[in-house]
Amino acid sequence: MTTIYKLCPAELWRVAVDDGVFRGSAVDLRDGFIHFSTADQVKETAARYFAGAAGLVLVAFDDASLGAELRYEPSRDGALFPHLYAPLDPKAALWVAPLPIGPDGAHVFPDLAP
Repeated sequence: MTTIYKLCPAELWRVAVDDGVFRGSAVDLRDGFIHFSTADQVKETAARYFAGAAGLVLVAFDDASLGAELRYEPSRDGALFPHLYAPLDPKAALWVAPLPIGPDGAHVFPDLAP
């Protein structure tokens, strides 16, 4: 098992929980898959694509629970990133945590499992 992470606006995640399905953010829908990051990647992803964005949550998943539609594919600098080519059941989340912005302007992360 490897824990992977989804950065998501809290309101979008709330709607997914209410609907029982997460189809992705606008970027996910545009790209045709749901973007995830590993523990080693997620802080850079937040800094690069969500800088200054308030109201985010960090959602953790066991990659093995997402099935064959989860693929690790080359992305930023050739690193392999987890991409899910299917809708996501919010009940599969291991946990959800708010991702506040610290005094330095960077997001404050909880402890992350590798």
